[in-house]
Amino acid sequence: MPLVLSLHNRTSIPVEVDHVRIETAREQSVDQIRATPVQYGNKQLTLGEFFDVSGSCSDDSEMIWEGDCGKVKLIGTGMTTGRMTIRGNAGMHLGAEMTGGEILCEGDATDWVGAEMHGGRIHVRGDAGHLIGAVYRGGRRGMTGGEILIDGKAGNEIGHTMRRGLIAIGGRSGDAPGFNMIAGSIFLFGEIGIRPGAGMRRGTIGYFAADAAPRMLPTFKRSSTYDPLFLQHYLRHLQTTGFQVPAECLTSHYARYRGDFLEGGRGEILVRQAG
Repeated sequence: MPLVLSLHNRTSIPVEVDHVRIETAREQSVDQIRATPVQYGNKQLTLGEFFDVSGSCSDDSEMIWEGDCGKVKLIGTGMTTGRMTIRGNAGMHLGAEMTGGEILCEGDATDWVGAEMHGGRIHVRGDAGHLIGAVYRGGRRGMTGGEILIDGKAGNEIGHTMRRGLIAIGGRSGDAPGFNMIAGSIFLFGEIGIRPGAGMRRGTIGYFAADAAPRMLPTFKRSSTYDPLFLQHYLRHLQTTGFQVPAECLTSHYARYRGDFLEGGRGEILVRQAG
């Protein structure tokens, strides 16, 4: 039976739950988990003042959050193992700095999903906010491994300074995806924003909506049209996770743009061609 945390005290003030971790909860009783400190504004309270606690994750390393947790921040932060499910919305910093395990959010998430994550998988069934997989302000790099899958739309600066890993967005994406990107892959399947790949050094940004090609920055140059085999590998992998990949993406031709030439021109943007 998984450990179930059911929200019973909704609040407009964010609650920070970075001390609630599967790795610790496996060794704790229900009463000890209820007593876990959480930050509520400028006060430190306990988890039990906001959540009912039942079950255990000692055997299956599974934790379930129930209710609208849109004001609950740092769920799954630093996670190393196990499975976490949010049966509702999730607040900021979902899965930040995680190194392993899997997080499934059945609702929407807000900003900083998977910020500076190092491994594992985050799958958001709804929409997400800005700075997915991004570096924190003043940091050196964003995500360095793992996968972030957003079925719905996402905001600006997806993959800001990411070093490694995969980000896939099913719906509309905001401005400046791959900003200052060091390496890794960003796949965008819906409507698009502006300034893709600004400052990118290496890595791949893929656009899969043939009727919504991006407007390239002048520091990117078209180099070829081809059928990249590695894309088929990635796209078939995404299909195994339940992420929706249109069948035509597997058989299309792609225009390849090199850039950003202000940073050496070793990155690439692939744009699916119609027909």
